[in-house]
Amino acid sequence: MSVGPDSKLSNSTFLLAGFPGLEQHYPWLSIPFSCIYAVVLSGNCLVLHVIRTEPSLHQPMFYFLAMLAVTDLCMGLSTVHTVLGVLWGLGREVSLDACIAQSYFIHGLSFVESSVLLAMAFDRFTAICNPLRYASILTNARIINIGLGILVRSFMFIVAPIIRLKFFRYCRPHVLSHSFCLHQDLLRLACSDIRFNSVYALALVLCTLLLDSVLILVSYIRILHSVLAIASREERLKSLQTCVSHLCTVLVFYIPVIGLTMVHRLGAPLARGPRPHGQRLHHRPPLMNPIIYSVKTQQIRGRIRRWAKSVACGSSQARGRI
Repeated sequence: MSVGPDSKLSNSTFLLAGFPGLEQHYPWLSIPFSCIYAVVLSGNCLVLHVIRTEPSLHQPMFYFLAMLAVTDLCMGLSTVHTVLGVLWGLGREVSLDACIAQSYFIHGLSFVESSVLLAMAFDRFTAICNPLRYASILTNARIINIGLGILVRSFMFIVAPIIRLKFFRYCRPHVLSHSFCLHQDLLRLACSDIRFNSVYALALVLCTLLLDSVLILVSYIRILHSVLAIASREERLKSLQTCVSHLCTVLVFYIPVIGLTMVHRLGAPLARGPRPHGQRLHHRPPLMNPIIYSVKTQQIRGRIRRWAKSVACGSSQARGRI
């Protein structure tokens, strides 16, 4: 289905593109996407449950992991209704207000995730490079302040460009590039002066995502330098193993962000082909993060195993009584 300039859509209604060219396969596509969202919701809830109920995990590293799980959970909830709505045939139209709200949460949560990854890098840097002061540096009060700072930094600074979207005139065909709303997608359809939004958004990305990635890189250079100074090979490996999960999560987050940025910056000539791939990249971090930490983090993996065994024993005892 295509929408041209003479579309029946009102000025305050937009059409989600979905997956162009694959409309006949939507019933089949809905199955893997439903499974993705099921894993996102259940996986992150499981990680949060394990951290909450296991006293040994009540430490800074896992508090930051809980922040990451909450962020991924909210990211999944912010897109599930539009993505599955398109695939299940429930509707592709979205109002301007709903679209602006969705883009606000998607971009804000992306900045939150980047900030949490930076905080986790600082946690690993402190634990490896300054272990004697680890507990005194990352106190509970300081962790709470870091969390509040992340929320303010991520959601306050994007208010100005997001609010301006409400007052733009959208004269181009109201067809969005994805199954969810993005700030740069709405700018592409606007006929108003968008210079402030474009410049501000670029500066915000440079001051958040790019700066965070550079600081994470610097922290790991310092970590590697400290680890290599350790004489024992076993101790070096043990120190580096505590960083494996975080490094995997960093790669899983920043590669999709770079991919989506390139898709939108390259413009119209490449707009059709990469859309479905860009949407899959967008779903990768909330999907992969709970899997990475469940597999790579020994404490969480052990707790899940014990929980699974207790459930299995309980069910077998129930069958025995029957």
